[in-house]
Parts: sequence; structure tokens; C-alpha cells
Amino acid sequence: MGLKCGIIGLTNSGKTTMFNCISNTKAAVTDFAYSTNKSNVGFCYVPDERLTEIDTFIKAEKLVYTTLDLVDIPGLAKGAGQGEGIGNSFLADIRQCDALIHVLRCFDNPNLPHVEGSIDPVRDMEIVEFELQVKDLEQIEKKISKVEKAAKVGEKEAKKALEVLLKHKAHLENFQNIRTLEVTPEEKAIVADMMLLTDKPVMIVCNVNDNDAVSGNKYVEQVTNALQGQNLEILHIAGKIEAEIAELDQADDRKEFLSDVGLTEPGVNKVIRAAYKMLNLISFFTVGGKENRAWTIYKGMMAPQAAGVIHSDLERGFIRAEVIKFQDLKHYGSELKCKEAGKLSVEGKNYEVQDGDILHIRFNV
Repeated sequence: MGLKCGIIGLTNSGKTTMFNCISNTKAAVTDFAYSTNKSNVGFCYVPDERLTEIDTFIKAEKLVYTTLDLVDIPGLAKGAGQGEGIGNSFLADIRQCDALIHVLRCFDNPNLPHVEGSIDPVRDMEIVEFELQVKDLEQIEKKISKVEKAAKVGEKEAKKALEVLLKHKAHLENFQNIRTLEVTPEEKAIVADMMLLTDKPVMIVCNVNDNDAVSGNKYVEQVTNALQGQNLEILHIAGKIEAEIAELDQADDRKEFLSDVGLTEPGVNKVIRAAYKMLNLISFFTVGGKENRAWTIYKGMMAPQAAGVIHSDLERGFIRAEVIKFQDLKHYGSELKCKEAGKLSVEGKNYEVQDGDILHIRFNV
């Protein structure tokens, strides 16, 4: 679906290490602030054990996992809204992302100086948020100056737009992110084309030392306390451990390494799944023949639109969808046994596809 998650944070927070662990791309990692001046772009496979399990019941030549695009944004600095660090280039790249993964430095390392001189993840988070708010406010004010002229001559739509823009302006001036502003769908539509930075969904990833990979530390606790009541996903992972796991090619080696450090799975898998959820995405499956495959759709999509993700012809000529739930396949062990047990349903155009559905699309064009 071409959805992008941007990885943001202050310089030397561990963003690029995180990007390398998650994605198919290996970007250069350095200890120098502002050592990169462009974003790294890659993608990651969304881990889904259900697809592996499906393959034990319905064999195919290959498995195709769904993917998510990733953008590693260069490190931010105070004054980015006025062009400090990599400034405006950084902010423009964020604007093109659908959601954000905000990496915070939550580890001590005297050999890796912090750009602000001390370890304080709450302060770091506020620095980044403030710079995004400044840029949003600048954009809102420009739009207000354009709309005001039309509103003064009595244009009804311009008056409504001005009212909504002033509401957003006041919220930003109160150092609040747009995603926390209560708006109606109509109001949201008025500012949708602005792609406001602080309106994007965000999750927090605390980058900790190896010893804190399982339980976190005082810095993670500080972040959690600061964000109470904001309904944000907060995860902690040890970037150094994740980098070592990513270098292991064999599944058995990874499993042994994870066991040694007290983990059940790589932390980046949790990050990917959380990002998927944050974007309001679910997966359905198609099976048999050459490939068993996972497909990405928005939660709430109807069967014809889901079919269109596979190919536009399937949406155009949609007749029906034959649906088996993943759990039913797992329980009965085959499509035939699911059908015999009455667990294969035939659904029409008004069927809302559920996460884990196995679909056979019937169509005619």
C-alpha cells in the first residue's frame, strides 16, 4: 500500500541502528552529530507467524510476507524549524511519512556524548515535539493569511476554514500536538492537505543498554510517567543487542542468542507490529499454488476493496469472497475439513474483511 513509517529523534539516539535492524538496508552508523544529510529509505517484512502456520496446512512454493516502508530521518537539533542541523530538509521528509517512530536515547555511554550534554529522554522528546510544533504553526499561519482575505469578503467556506485554522493555531501556541486536538471529521478534512507533522500517529521507542533489554530502566520509567494518559505505544529495546541479532543468519542461532539475553523475540519485531497497528492496518491471506501470501489493508475495508489490493480486476469484477478464518484452519487442518465443518463462509460486497481472514476471491471481468 506504499505506507511509510519515519524514524525520528535527536542525533545519536540510535535511530539509524534501529533502521538497520528493522529494514533491508544497511546505512552508515557514526558517533558524530549531524554526520548524515539525507534520509535513508528501506522496507521491512512484517513478521506474522500465521503465514508460516498456514504453510504447514496448505503448501505453496514460497511465502510472501507483507511489507512496510521505512525512512530513517537524519538527526534533529534545536532550531530545526529555522534550519538548524539538517533543519527544513528533515521536516520535509517527515511530512511524507504516514506515521512516526520516535527513538529516545535511554542509555548512558561516556564514549558517546549527548548533543545536549546529558541523558534526559523527556527533554529530548520535548525538543523534537517543539520543533515539529513550530513548523506546523508556521504552516498554519501562512494558510490563515491566505484564508483571511476571502473570509473578510464574506465567503462562507473561508469563514469556516479560518475558524478551524485559528483553533489549530491556539492549540499549537499552547505547546500541544495536533493529534491531541479534538476535531470533527469536517474540521479534520479542512486541514488534511497540510499533512501537519504533529497530527501524525507516533510511537515511542526507548533505546536502552544491553543490561536493561528485558526490564527497562529509570529513563524508560521517566518517559512512561511523562506520557501517562496520552494512549501512546511505548516500547524499549536494546539497539546494540538488536544489531547483533540482525547479523545472525540462522534461525537457531538467533533463538539461542535471544534465550541467552532473556528475550523471546527480537525487540524490532514488536516495533514493526506496533507500527502496523498504529497505522490501523490488518492482514488477510491468499493461499495455494505458487505462493501463500499476506496482504495489507486498512481495518474496516470491505471485501471488494481488499480484492482490489491484489489486483484492480478483482475489485472491478468482484462476485463473492470465500472466507476461512485462520483459527478455523489451524483447528481443522485443511480447507476441505473447514468446509465440511461449515467453517467456510461465502460473503458479498458488504463483508468487512477481518484480520487473519483467508480469502478466495471469485470475480468476472
